[in-house]
Amino acid sequence: MRWTHLPLDRLLAVRIQDLGLELEESPLQARLDELHGELERKGMRFRPYAWLSTEWFTPDDTTGFAVPFYLAHPRLVRLERSQMLEVEGATRKGCMKIMRHEAAHALDNAYGLRRRRSWREAFGAAGAPYSSAYTPDPNSRAFVQHLDYWYAQSHPLEDYAETFAVWLQPGSRWKRRYEGWPALDKLRYVDGLMADLARRAPRRTTRRREEPLHRVRMTLGEYYEQKKAIYASEGTPAFNGQLRHSFPRGEGAAGGAPRLAHFLRRHRGRLVRQVAEVTGQHRYLLDHVVREITLRARTEDLRLSRGEDDALLDAAIVLTSLSSQFVYGGHPRYQR
Repeated sequence: MRWTHLPLDRLLAVRIQDLGLELEESPLQARLDELHGELERKGMRFRPYAWLSTEWFTPDDTTGFAVPFYLAHPRLVRLERSQMLEVEGATRKGCMKIMRHEAAHALDNAYGLRRRRSWREAFGAAGAPYSSAYTPDPNSRAFVQHLDYWYAQSHPLEDYAETFAVWLQPGSRWKRRYEGWPALDKLRYVDGLMADLARRAPRRTTRRREEPLHRVRMTLGEYYEQKKAIYASEGTPAFNGQLRHSFPRGEGAAGGAPRLAHFLRRHRGRLVRQVAEVTGQHRYLLDHVVREITLRARTEDLRLSRGEDDALLDAAIVLTSLSSQFVYGGHPRYQR
């Protein structure tokens, strides 16, 4: 692959379809094999397939799921991190968590689980509309805690997928971990449902691949330009407004003003600790909001307008306000 050693500007000019990537020839194949092994040990006949695309997703009419292309090569993992500050699924643990979640959606499509009355009684109506924002309760015990942002709370289908992922994860000890939680009833339901499905052939199997990599004509540069634009445009005006009020964009900042994203990455732990002590907010919640602010600061090129001590105080004030918006106003970004 000649592009692996290209400088950044030339790499961003490469079309995604020209990367020549195949999931089967990447480290992702071992992850998929591991997922299949987990299903086999649970007595399941179902085996989801996977393909490379632009993001994680499971189309409603397929029994497989898409995996983002950048996870297929270390050079692209580094590129994703440099462009977006984080890489969803870069570690083995993180990748397996998402694969188990997506496998749950594929299994639902294969067996038509959402149409069962018992499924609806456990998780709710699958036809409920998705919202780009939801209001998580970090202290709720009615839902399992698996993916970030308390994703099980976003929709009945995600509640099911998260519950299945916890059930499937080796060594999760879910009976002990969720003892006394209402979420344990959902885990027991999934346990019984999967025992009923064990060794049953799926009612439906497909091999369709939506938006496969060889059809993605945009360049890497165009891909990241679009991705950053989407992330920057999401959220409430208040969210963006509060950030820009305290931290100017690059073109409006003093020459050589430090980047807010770099500042937040250095002081993330201290900032979370101080705000948690003052407000009593959940540290896990605050940490996620700092990551959200950091991403927004990166995509909008926000800078410091004052010295570091004053900037830390400004950041603490913004974090206190925005963490309340996160809980009570919904979170605009995380959806699958």
